[in-house]
Amino acid sequence: MLGDDTTAERRLRLLQAEFTQHATTGPGDGRTATRTESPAPLNLAVIEHVRNAVREVEKHTREAVHGPTRPTPADAARVYDWARENTAHLDTERQQARETLIYRQGLQHAIEMGDTSVIRKHPCPACGCWGLLWRVAAHRAACVNRYCVDDDGLSHTWPLKTLAHHHIARQFATKTSAT
Repeated sequence: MLGDDTTAERRLRLLQAEFTQHATTGPGDGRTATRTESPAPLNLAVIEHVRNAVREVEKHTREAVHGPTRPTPADAARVYDWARENTAHLDTERQQARETLIYRQGLQHAIEMGDTSVIRKHPCPACGCWGLLWRVAAHRAACVNRYCVDDDGLSHTWPLKTLAHHHIARQFATKTSAT
């Protein structure tokens, strides 16, 4: 496979293992209202993130194959291997689309865990400079080059889908030219 083929799987496993529990905080800094209901024992936002990721991969795989596939694995992190096994016979373009989806989800998993440094490892699709920053409010990566601006004079920003597409396209181009 390509260079980062297990990164998304590892990040998903880590998310499931470590980030589904609510963060424990120390005693409050003052009085709080008495609870009438106990909080959920798990972080439901992370669980929903994992479920959405699995559903997206499953849907993408089933649409690409246009036929029967093996059942989706019970372990959510194995869904990436499942997708690769079911689409291994497809043409290069569809395999590239699959890898782009998996890589984008790996970036999403890292950001969900609070690791936005994964964005800095990608060049800007417009100017090619390194050092993109993650804008939390916009859910987009922003270029730090002051000359890399759009028609309104604002820094170019990119969704994760674009960064993943360019990253995987470079890997496939390198793989193709090397053989």
